[in-house]
Amino acid sequence: MSEGRGNGEPQEGPGRPLPPGEPLGTGSGAHEPQAGEVEAAGRELLHGCPVTEALGQRTVHTDRRRYLPLMEALYRDGFEACMGVTGVDYLTHPGRDLPEDLRAERFEVVVELLSLSRRERLRVRCQVPEADPRLPSLFDLWPGSEAHERETYDMFGVVFDDHPDLTRILMPEDWEGHPLRKDYATGHVPVQFKEAPK
Repeated sequence: MSEGRGNGEPQEGPGRPLPPGEPLGTGSGAHEPQAGEVEAAGRELLHGCPVTEALGQRTVHTDRRRYLPLMEALYRDGFEACMGVTGVDYLTHPGRDLPEDLRAERFEVVVELLSLSRRERLRVRCQVPEADPRLPSLFDLWPGSEAHERETYDMFGVVFDDHPDLTRILMPEDWEGHPLRKDYATGHVPVQFKEAPK
């Protein structure tokens, strides 16, 4: 189990999985559903997490406690490439396009995975609380996620614990705030056009 940087709270990891069968976001249960199983509501489960589909895109939904164990399982399933990591700020409409039982948090991290061997794409959506927007880094599984996580940190303020270099990548190091948060004030940079009247 690795310590999360900055808050002293332990993060879930490969050495300490969630208790078997723990439903998403709760703390009890007796069975860990496997890939292909269906929960009582009739929704498909993938490694115990609900799956939705829209416009041909399968999406697995998780909370941050299950995030790293889920990603490790998907890596073992053959998703060799992480194509991107980004953030979403719902602000006043948390998870508005999610099923009612999955809505919760202001922020969401979205990861796009690709399996070349299986010829399959998969999206992972993880809810992240506004009060403590942090997740484990995927760098150890997919080193190419390093720059994507830095950008998500820079623009949305989501911290990725155990990231090798979690610094700003788009904005100057001394920049205050995170420009893609919906409560970030809009601004402008004055531009003087050449030979324009003053």
